Amino acid sequence: MAGMGVTDSNGRLKRMSSIELKAVEKWFGDAQVIKGVDLSIEEGEFIIFVGPSGCGKSTLLRMIAGLEDTSRGEITIAGRDVTAEPPSKRGLAMVFQSYALYPHMSVRDNMGFSLKSAGAPKSEITEKVDAAANVLKLEALLDRRPKDLSGGQRQRVAIGRSIVREPTAFLFDEPLSNLDAALRVEMRLEIAKLHQNLASTMIYVTHDQVEAMTLADRIVVLQAGIIEQVGSPRELYERPGNLFVAQFIGSPKMNVMPCAVSDGMFSLPGQNGSGPAPAAAAGASHMGIRPEHIVIGTESDGHCVGEVEVSEYLGADVMLFVNCGELGLLTVRHVGDTDARPGQRVGLRFDENRTHFFDSGGIAMRD
Repeated sequence: MAGMGVTDSNGRLKRMSSIELKAVEKWFGDAQVIKGVDLSIEEGEFIIFVGPSGCGKSTLLRMIAGLEDTSRGEITIAGRDVTAEPPSKRGLAMVFQSYALYPHMSVRDNMGFSLKSAGAPKSEITEKVDAAANVLKLEALLDRRPKDLSGGQRQRVAIGRSIVREPTAFLFDEPLSNLDAALRVEMRLEIAKLHQNLASTMIYVTHDQVEAMTLADRIVVLQAGIIEQVGSPRELYERPGNLFVAQFIGSPKMNVMPCAVSDGMFSLPGQNGSGPAPAAAAGASHMGIRPEHIVIGTESDGHCVGEVEVSEYLGADVMLFVNCGELGLLTVRHVGDTDARPGQRVGLRFDENRTHFFDSGGIAMRD
């Protein structure tokens, strides 16, 4: 396997799996889909690529894997330039959206097939397959065929097939998108535990924000082939660097409305309420507030007033959509039940410690 580097204290070869992208570009003819991406992924990190459809997240993953050529730039794994090397020389394992299991083979044979093809001894194959099956709780299924497995079990087999290769890093391309909601939750937990147990570098592509927020050490937000921001889930949620990230991360998304900031205070068009703004927000053109940071009150008590258009009861909380005139339709997440009903006018009070301000170019303004 590739990806070798330094030795440990006992002189044994130590597997390294840091990955570096330097000014990476991808062109399809005259169309540039990856536009000079720079990214450092540390050994053992769980990195997730997110972004809207067509942003380049799967293309970037395939470039790291070697399944797509790199038009310009450099990709290194453990300090070794692999930009021109084929996938087989990169020491990586890829888990796809489709399971791609051999239907005529047992689970055991599917998991051990790559080792068998490489000429590994039967005893080694058995040992590695048994170890992977133990990690993924597949011991009782080793003699079954794929047709006898659930979707979640098949995906675990596909992951197990990667584990036995002992790769320097795992690459996941929307692995849970074919599963129903309950199975996605189950498999999300399995992947989280897998990362804890293996401590391997993992790069994961998804369109699902819950997967990104719950699994990632760091999230890479992409738009149109460009990295908008890289950070921990908490950092991106609480301190988005621009309007795109602010509204992309979080479900429901952040409310954004026009504002004016003067003398350390913000005001909203068509509304009487105002509140404090940080010194760095002087000249801001837009203000953001997350739905859970808005409190429902009376018309006389709030930063703005509007009419409830829709109320969605979700059990633990209620989602209200309030038409606030020039501010647009604001989303409010209220924990528990509420008396507010469609057609009712309400006041909305913002948590003044949780407001976000953006300049006319969409860049966050904060101290």
